[in-house]
Amino acid sequence: MRRSGRRPGNQDTREAILAAARTIFAERGFDKTSIRAIATAAEVDPALVHHYFGTKDKLFLASMDMPLDPGELVPEALDGPREEAGERLVRLVLTVWDSPAGKAAVALLRSAMSNEWTARLLREFIITQVLRKAIAELGMEGDDAPLRAALVATQIGGLAMVRYVLKVEPIASQDPETLVRAIAPTVQRYLVGELS
Repeated sequence: MRRSGRRPGNQDTREAILAAARTIFAERGFDKTSIRAIATAAEVDPALVHHYFGTKDKLFLASMDMPLDPGELVPEALDGPREEAGERLVRLVLTVWDSPAGKAAVALLRSAMSNEWTARLLREFIITQVLRKAIAELGMEGDDAPLRAALVATQIGGLAMVRYVLKVEPIASQDPETLVRAIAPTVQRYLVGELS
């Protein structure tokens, strides 16, 4: 006989929380999702969500199956002279995507191209975990900050698609430093240069 009430803490609980998180993040977006709503959907106490995942950001990363935390990587990439931020950002992207951790990102990108639910999760990930963090790290202010961040995403997303998913040559096998030198000036302009 099954007892009523909240699910006890175990691997099934963790998976139930992740399943609920994926669904709710995709339906409502990151900002409109609460730990309490995820806990309710998973039929667990909110304290268990915090126990397994800590913060909403960390739960979101786990629900996306992301092996790396942009909250740690983006500040590292953007730390240094502002006039070299584009170069550091492109280099970081290539380093991560060329590493074993990049395989999960490639799989996610492929899935997002054919599945609206995954596309919504990926969009939320890019906006909340990458772009907002980059805007904050660079101290970008004003009405054009979200536009600048989204323009950077066009370059980074295009690079990822062409190099890792479509594998268009010679980009797919190009030396990373050659790509950094070619793409970074455009990323730099989008970050801090003149847009008009």
